[in-house]
Amino acid sequence: MATASSVMCTWFVAACMSISTENDYNAFSNHSTMLHFSPSKRFNRWARKRRALSNFCISGSEFPKGLISSLCRSNIRGLMTSCLPFEPCDQYNNSKGIWGDRGFVGWSLFGFCDPVSRRKRRMHRAARSVAVEPTMDSSNKKKQRRVVVTGMGVETPLGSDPDVFYSNLLEGVSGISEIESFDCSQFPTRIAGEIKSFSTEGWVAPKLSRRMDKFMLYILTAGKKALEDGLLTKDAMDQIDKTRCGVLIGSAMGGMKVFNDGVEALRVSYRKMNPFCVPFATTNMGSAMLAIDLGWMGPNYSISTACATSNFCIVNAANHIIKGEVDMMLCGGSDAAIIPIGLGGFLACRALSQRNNDPTKASRPWDTSRDGFVMGEGCGVLLLEELEHAKKRGAKIYAEFLGGSFTCDAHHVTEPHPEGTGVVSCIEKALAQSGVSREDVNYINAHATSTQAGDLKEYQALIRCFKHNPELKVNSTKSMIGHLLGAAGAVEAVAVVQAIRRGWVHPNVNLENPDECMDMNVLVGSKKEKLEIRVALSNSFGFGGQNSSILFAPYKH
Repeated sequence: MATASSVMCTWFVAACMSISTENDYNAFSNHSTMLHFSPSKRFNRWARKRRALSNFCISGSEFPKGLISSLCRSNIRGLMTSCLPFEPCDQYNNSKGIWGDRGFVGWSLFGFCDPVSRRKRRMHRAARSVAVEPTMDSSNKKKQRRVVVTGMGVETPLGSDPDVFYSNLLEGVSGISEIESFDCSQFPTRIAGEIKSFSTEGWVAPKLSRRMDKFMLYILTAGKKALEDGLLTKDAMDQIDKTRCGVLIGSAMGGMKVFNDGVEALRVSYRKMNPFCVPFATTNMGSAMLAIDLGWMGPNYSISTACATSNFCIVNAANHIIKGEVDMMLCGGSDAAIIPIGLGGFLACRALSQRNNDPTKASRPWDTSRDGFVMGEGCGVLLLEELEHAKKRGAKIYAEFLGGSFTCDAHHVTEPHPEGTGVVSCIEKALAQSGVSREDVNYINAHATSTQAGDLKEYQALIRCFKHNPELKVNSTKSMIGHLLGAAGAVEAVAVVQAIRRGWVHPNVNLENPDECMDMNVLVGSKKEKLEIRVALSNSFGFGGQNSSILFAPYKH
């Protein structure tokens, strides 16, 4: 049936077709003398009728208006799509050699043949292809939008200013101490990277400060500080298109304190519960409240991937800019889980250090005496911006974001893959996506939380990926501020950008007896080291086998 339909379609097209211009007719007439027709009487009758119809149309004689008049004025494909109540069959659309530059050429179904040599026919087809399918001018290809860092904001145990924070890191100052926000005397772990003095004055309305969870307050203050650092004053904010500005700041734990307080109030009565208990406990509400405060109407959501949250948010925020959906994004992560339920939950996992007598020595990535990670709290926010947009408004450009990637171990809830497969794959994908060679990466801010298995597997994965790079330097910011959970990646991204700016990488404190397989030529020692960074890599991993890697480099024109 398909063959029969094709034949009928093509027969109708050929029978009804006419030549629309005299030039086309002459071309057909010249070529027709070259054709060797089949002796079929049926074909000869058809050819005579077709030639008579063509002559009639070209001569300008009167002809009934409608379908036939359209035939005389239209080319074949225009006819089939505009004049008829159906479209030509696929065989017709895909056929070659029905109407050539010189008129009606041979088609095997009717027994026609073209005496022109095969080589010439190929040349004619090539010429028609060039005419119909113009080549792409490489100069007209759209360049990929570049993403740069133009502002930073932090809330950390070592300061709430990016410069103060990084200066303390360079000096090897520890922000880990005994917990003061609640009585933890009954817990086997009583230390954390706790923010001792935090104020929302001038940043958040007092009424909201009393109701919001601390992870949200960190987002509001750090986010606004990133804008201030990015020279986006009130007047400057009035000049930007807020529909092309977004917020993507995530959290691993969300509003644990608000939710916990709601549960306690429920023991008395639901009427005692905070009416904002549910919305203020959700992980997206910090981003939402910041967007509401700023009037930014672009993409606004939260990603929660455990301790890899920040990197996921940064990569996705950058992708919104690259795709042209927005010009600016505030992105990062925040967590405030140093409360009884948070501390108790991680103790139940047997993940925390119990070095209570010497808090500053408790977090010790890659050291043989490490006994678990130290909880931290805080927030990190980057202002990412499209390069030309940043230049147009005269912004400071701290570094360029090159790209990043994610993978999943698909292995275990809390343990890393024994072969480090997911980590290696994540790093390789990030390099490929960013167009960066392994040799260009000479600084890595590792995830390294101070756990036995995690530190070792990450180090082995790094050596597998970068073993031939003699200039590579690796450190862990967590050795001084602890593990900030969902905020870790963003705070460490700020540390990476600061390292690029200053040309110094901070030390690994407490690395006194490294594991036997560790190469101290790769790991930064107990003092800061001078390093001209070409490309920096920052890793973050989380429960559930979440892996993420992001890349930054000095901005070059």
